Amino acid sequence: MVSTSVVVVSCRSHPWLESCLTSVVGQADEVVLVDNGSPDGVVGGIGVRAGAAVVTLRENAGFAAGVNAGLRRARGDIVGLLNDDAVAGPEWLASAARALEDPSVAAVGPKVLFPWPFAEIRLDSGPHFAPGDPRPLGRTIGRVEVDGVTVPLGGLIGPGVHRLEHRLEGDRIRHWRWTSGSGPIFVPVPEDGKGADVTVDGEPVPVDQVMDLVTNAGSYLSTHGHGGDYGYGAPDDGAFDAPAERFATTGAAMVARAATFARIGGFAESYFAYYEDFDWCWRARLAGLRCVYDPACAVRHVGGVTTGGPTSERVRYLAARNRMQTLARNAPLAVVRSQLRSPIDRPASGMALPVAKRVSIGLVERRRLARRWSTSPGDVWAAWAGQDERAGCTRSASAGR
Repeated sequence: MVSTSVVVVSCRSHPWLESCLTSVVGQADEVVLVDNGSPDGVVGGIGVRAGAAVVTLRENAGFAAGVNAGLRRARGDIVGLLNDDAVAGPEWLASAARALEDPSVAAVGPKVLFPWPFAEIRLDSGPHFAPGDPRPLGRTIGRVEVDGVTVPLGGLIGPGVHRLEHRLEGDRIRHWRWTSGSGPIFVPVPEDGKGADVTVDGEPVPVDQVMDLVTNAGSYLSTHGHGGDYGYGAPDDGAFDAPAERFATTGAAMVARAATFARIGGFAESYFAYYEDFDWCWRARLAGLRCVYDPACAVRHVGGVTTGGPTSERVRYLAARNRMQTLARNAPLAVVRSQLRSPIDRPASGMALPVAKRVSIGLVERRRLARRWSTSPGDVWAAWAGQDERAGCTRSASAGR
């Protein structure tokens, strides 16, 4: 009989943590909650009440170290990693366990959805172009309401809308977003809302449909060595219902055999957070193993509850730094050299030295990690870099925790 464990890492209490634990207590033989230095041990208290085994760290050692502490405590043959702001469907572990019966599979990732539905609207208009701005521009959006509730502008998703912008006007900051002139815009529906009534800057807008959106259907490797979310922001309309091999799986809901963690090693604790899951999957590929996407069961994931998500300066810093260390550890050396010189992701002011140090550390680590390789970095890169990069993927895979 195969036994199962789930490891959850959390550094502070928030409304999603209890739902996360409840979703897995009934489907796993044990749930290990790592209290990653929460104030007054509040996270541990929540874990005890939920029926989890609690591992307490005196201070926040980072997500990677928290996972490793949980792995050391876990006793299951199969171990699932679940972010503390994610809620697993009832068959998440059982479905992944079936996929892991194939010994060539290192890790399984589920279909990951946003936790709330979205209303699809369109604000199509003839696009125009502003001097010095290559984007097609439609109109600006300053306020959006769904069923009478104002929703954050930053929560809008889709090809019909550009990034959030702001400027200081007098003593207040004005926020707005440009539309692209055409294409769907997905508006998050507030809790208890139906998404039937949407207004943009006070004007009613027709709703085409209300639907779930994908956040991750596996992770890809870009031609510049970034990790990205396959299908991010796409409607869950059946296009992501087929199992498939992916370059990597997200650590937000990764399932693997305990024996594979023992063989590959744990997450890289020097990363603190971001890219540690991508690095682990890359190491598994270099060891001759595969990662697969299993859409049979969905996990709903908020993303960014602990860290603030991809808009956080700290998150962007960690992601940029750790990406280069990941390349130094796993990619062809020619790729590492080209990315150090590349204008695509040139380090921001003050980041050049930390990035260079991380590359040096990664190159030292590479010599040790290479002992486990059965496939060359060049072969892995040739097979996966750029594959599926344009297939609805719009965000770094390691920027949403």
